[in-house]
Amino acid sequence: MEMDKFSQDIQRIQSEQIGRQVGIPSERKVAESKFKEEFIQKLGLSNDNDVLKFSNHAIARLQKRNIDIGTDELSRINKAVEKAASKGSKDSLVMIDDLALIVSIKNNTVVTAMDKDQMQAQVITNIDSAVIG
Repeated sequence: MEMDKFSQDIQRIQSEQIGRQVGIPSERKVAESKFKEEFIQKLGLSNDNDVLKFSNHAIARLQKRNIDIGTDELSRINKAVEKAASKGSKDSLVMIDDLALIVSIKNNTVVTAMDKDQMQAQVITNIDSAVIG
């Protein structure tokens, strides 16, 4: 299945990064850049068009927290963002299953991501809407 390959690719990238010296910023930036490129490519996204974008911070959080987003989840996130935009939202909490994303609706960009473990005892500020989808 394609998602299994995607998960394996993400795990491979993470394993490569763990094996590197973490204290060298330039190597870490290269690894993060490679992860972002592969992540965007696997989801069929491009930061050059109008589709949902992922900030560097959001991608780093997805990677650090071992959160996998597949094409089905991406479709649901896009629908949630469209709903929020139709109501005039600017910054929204989008909740999909066990995943919570803070999305800048006006920039069409996922700002950060967390799973149910990180959501516990969290206070989320600077949002004007929440979409549960």
